[in-house]
Amino acid sequence: MYGLRLESIAFSLGPIDVHWYGIILGTAALVGLLLAVQEGKRFGLSPDFFMDMLLLGVPSAIIGARIYFVAFKWDEYKNNLSDIFKIWNGGIAIFGALIGAFICGYFYFRHKGYSFWRIADICAPGLIIGQLIGRWGNFVNQEAYGGPVEEDFLRNTLHLPGWIVNQMNVEGVFHHPTFLYESLWNVVGLILLLVLRRRSFVRAGEVLMAYFIWYSIGRFFIEGLRTDSLAFHGASWVESLMNGLWSPMTILFEHGYLNPAEGNVRISQLISIALIIVAVTLIIVRRKTGAAKEHYSDPIINYKTGLPAGASEQTIEKSDDVSSRGNVNQPRDTTDSSMKE
Repeated sequence: MYGLRLESIAFSLGPIDVHWYGIILGTAALVGLLLAVQEGKRFGLSPDFFMDMLLLGVPSAIIGARIYFVAFKWDEYKNNLSDIFKIWNGGIAIFGALIGAFICGYFYFRHKGYSFWRIADICAPGLIIGQLIGRWGNFVNQEAYGGPVEEDFLRNTLHLPGWIVNQMNVEGVFHHPTFLYESLWNVVGLILLLVLRRRSFVRAGEVLMAYFIWYSIGRFFIEGLRTDSLAFHGASWVESLMNGLWSPMTILFEHGYLNPAEGNVRISQLISIALIIVAVTLIIVRRKTGAAKEHYSDPIINYKTGLPAGASEQTIEKSDDVSSRGNVNQPRDTTDSSMKE
């Protein structure tokens, strides 16, 4: 009577079930990669550079995301350790994914001889587009939704199509489509990042910082609507601070339910505030100290070769080519060896 809902399994190959969650996350990673590859060409970076980054970064992100989630839900997993690996059922945290990806990226960029800030700037729009697509995996799995709402609110106030409204019906109760709120917020963020990186005043690292600031603002307010937030038992003043910062939302919405047994402070809200403060501070400090003397539009220099990105590979190839030919352009001495004696 509530309409059809989407199934989590897209199709089956014999005994193997292929889940929409995995398809959507794979699509998100691919689109993010293509966006980074396209921008990397402007700086002479090869597609292979980003492909290798993806092959290392995606597993690192998934591992980080799962460890982060399981760590805060350990009571649910400690007696069912095999469930830790069932990521197709959901339960990966974006902040954990970012931690895993950035740790991997830092060492990969250093290994290749490039500044972390320069490459991370290029990847930032790919990250946000990956997140806006990836949230639809939560939609299919019916997770990461907000508190209860009336069906009329979804159909006639938000004017959502029936297939979204139906999926927001969980066991007979309709919920805020927080996955959609965050996805749309990230669409606007993507546009802002694409415009920002073409501004001449932008310094190295600041596109990445803008990504953190924009995403964290949206995540802070949207997180307050959710009913499945990871939480911890924090000091009363921290709880009051989070609630006070979120209070403008109470004009239109109610707080999503937070289980008191799990905590009184939403972890993602606290991390969001911390990221905003750190990002703004880094922009100011790096500019004042001269650490951000490079602009986004400047050539990317490989510090191992001292050459612009792309030029080092071409130089090595030319050098190898000359060496293989030997001194072919030098005059040959055809004098008979016996006459030299």
